[in-house]
Parts: sequence; structure tokens; C-alpha cells
Amino acid sequence: MGPTAATAAATVVLLTTVVSKGLLSPLAGKEAWNYVEVRPGAHMFWWLYYADGPSAEELPLVMWLQGGPGGSGSGFGNFEEIGPLDKNLKPRETSWVQAASVLFVDNPVGTGFSYTEKPDGFTTDVAMVASDMLVLLNHFFTERAEFQSVPFYIFSESYGGKMAAAISLELTKAIAQGTVKCNFAGVALGDSWISPLDSVMTWGPYLYTTSLLDDYGLAEVSSAAQAVKDAVEQEQFQKATELWSLTETAVEQNTNGVNFYNILTQETDEKVKSSAGEDFISLLSRRHIRPLHSQSLSELMNGPIRKKLGIIPQNVTWGGQAEEVFSYMAGDFMRPVVDIVDQLLSAGVNVTVYNGQLDLIVDTMGQELWVKRLKWEGLSGFNKLRWTPLDDPTSPGITGAFCKTYKNFAFYWILKAGHMIPSDQGPMALQMLKMITQQN
Repeated sequence: MGPTAATAAATVVLLTTVVSKGLLSPLAGKEAWNYVEVRPGAHMFWWLYYADGPSAEELPLVMWLQGGPGGSGSGFGNFEEIGPLDKNLKPRETSWVQAASVLFVDNPVGTGFSYTEKPDGFTTDVAMVASDMLVLLNHFFTERAEFQSVPFYIFSESYGGKMAAAISLELTKAIAQGTVKCNFAGVALGDSWISPLDSVMTWGPYLYTTSLLDDYGLAEVSSAAQAVKDAVEQEQFQKATELWSLTETAVEQNTNGVNFYNILTQETDEKVKSSAGEDFISLLSRRHIRPLHSQSLSELMNGPIRKKLGIIPQNVTWGGQAEEVFSYMAGDFMRPVVDIVDQLLSAGVNVTVYNGQLDLIVDTMGQELWVKRLKWEGLSGFNKLRWTPLDDPTSPGITGAFCKTYKNFAFYWILKAGHMIPSDQGPMALQMLKMITQQN
């Protein structure tokens, strides 16, 4: 299984067209894609877009990691958020390829076009995820030596942030040991599942203050969240994931089905309701994997995109193993990685946290709580700073975000955005990318 040497050699192309439903959609620029076998029978797919413009070689390389776990960067991140084309294969005005070369990796194994040949190929915790990614990155930077000196950033969203933190720490060690050659310049954690409990414990207060819960609802959600806290404190993490699902159900029932990803956006798909006897993994997968695998996106990825790529094994379907990815990671799901962020900061790694004002699943209140508990020596200096307002790039004079930066730590509060910030506020997300990578 997997691509042959001939197909692998043919994957670096100068693209001028994308064929879809008999129509030609222009896509200027250079791109490449391939598989890396990170463990026997475990294959990870990556897709690289070279930065646009004459000075492309002077721009950074950004790796994008999607959430879930089980959400596909090559699909959702690419066509719904920051890639050069949207899912209708029309050019995206706020694509990040204007400011960086962008590397999408379907991570962990089993996500998107990545796949495993046998059940023991799935990852079960972020340490295993990081180990796999280090194999891929070593392979990538060895094959594409032109990127070894280019500033390399990891940007992430949701559970992707939890994985990004672990990957960044292992990458920092590997660079110090000389086992990976790259110019690692920083990690950005977007609406990230760094401290799951802080998110869950603030759902009630956040919904209450935005008029989405009454007193009875606040009591029910807070009670369910407390049960999650008890399980986490007893280190019963699988149980905590199950109780987390029950807390989400309490939220849904008391808010008439609030959208976890943007509290001001009504769900367009049929609301997910728990049914008697339904396995909690199945319910969680439908809540948090399905939104990343819409029918239209699945049709695009398994149709014209699959045909274009030309290296996807016949028995592999985009997103076909997504629920298994989520299921195998369930025991690790509620574990915090705040200590890893502390280690990154202490090691001098540039760390950015950015969050959407309208996100519920990883609300900003919860993010601020774990940041305030960091042991990083610069925290007191960070806390003394007042934030700086940033104009919305499309509306001068209108505030689009706030930011605060101290030494190697930054926090961006993105207004009018939910969980998927580049989808909700594309121009602001692009400006943030440029600021983090020191382009303006």
C-alpha cells in the first residue's frame, strides 16, 4: 500500500489548473504532496503550497494542524480556512499562502488521507502523535533542504493545539540533538484544548453572561461540569471524557442547541441529539468530527481532489478512519498539557495563544485561566501589560482584535470570531499571521 516511487516523483508540479466537474479553476503556484510511513503500516499524508509572489523564498513555512482529533488539515484547514482555494475551488482572498508557504498534515494517523493498515497503528496519546510527527518532519526537511533555514512555525486549532504543543517540545529537543534540521521559530495555539477542564468549567458562566442560560440551566451545566472536574482530579480520564459528553448534552438541552463553535451562528445541519443507548464516542464524533467532514467537503476530497493527487490508495477514503482516530485518543482527551506550554516558554520557544470571542467549546475565559497559572518566569510581566487594540483590516477605525506580547509569549483576542477563526474573520487571521511571523 502507499505511493510508488514513480508517483511520488511526480507529485511536485507547477499547477495551472484544477479539474473539477469538467470545469477548470485557475491555481497558480507550486505545490507538492506525498505520504510518509511513520511506523510500519502507518502512513501520514502531507500537502505543501509554496508561498505566492517573487519573494516566496524569503517567507516562512507554516504547518497547520487541525483538531478533532480526526479533523483533516488537507481538507478542512485547506479548503474551509486558509488554503489558496475554497471548497468551490475559487481563489481565497485571505489565503495564508500570501504570507507563507503552508504545509497541511493529516495528523494523527488515520485522519483525512492518512491511514493505518491495522488497528494498532492508531495513536493513543499526544506523545505518540508527537513521535509520529517527528518522523514526518525529519523526512520532510531532509527531502526539502531548501526549507531547513526558513523560519518554521506551527499553527493549530482546537485539539490540534494540544498536539502542536507536544510536537513543538519534541521538535525543540530533536533540533538540539541534531536529529532534525530546521529553523523552528514558534508555535501558535488557536482555540486550543490545552486545559480541557478550564474550558468545561467556564461553559456555564460564559453562556450565562451571554444570555444563553437561565438560572436553572446554569445550575445543571455547572453540576455536570463539576462531575467532569471530579473525574479529572481522580485521573479517571476515560470517565472524564464520558462525563464531558454528558455536560455537552446539558448545554444543548438548556440552550436550545447552541452552536459550540460560534454562539451567534445557528447550526445549519440537523441538530445532533443524543439518543437512548448511543455510544458516547459515536455522539462525540458526530458533534466534533462531523462538522469537519461536511457532505460537500467529503465529495470534493473523495472526488476531484483525490483524482488530482493521484497517490491515494484505492481502499483509502478521505475521513474514512476519523471516528477511530477520535476513539483511540479518548483516554487522553481530557488530559491537560499546560506543563508542556510552560516547558516551551522556559526553553525560549515563541508561543502565541489566540482565541475567538464567540467560541464556546474552547471559550476565552477558560484559556485565560490556564494562562494565569503558568509557572513561566515572565508571567508577572505579561500580566502587568495592558492589551493593544488592532484595527479590523477591512474596517479602519473598527477594533478587530486585541493583543498583548511580552518576551516570547503573545495572546490575541479575536473579536467576532468563533472556534474556526480564519473562517469567521479571514482578514484578521491573515494579519495576525503576519504579526506573529514578524512581517508587519
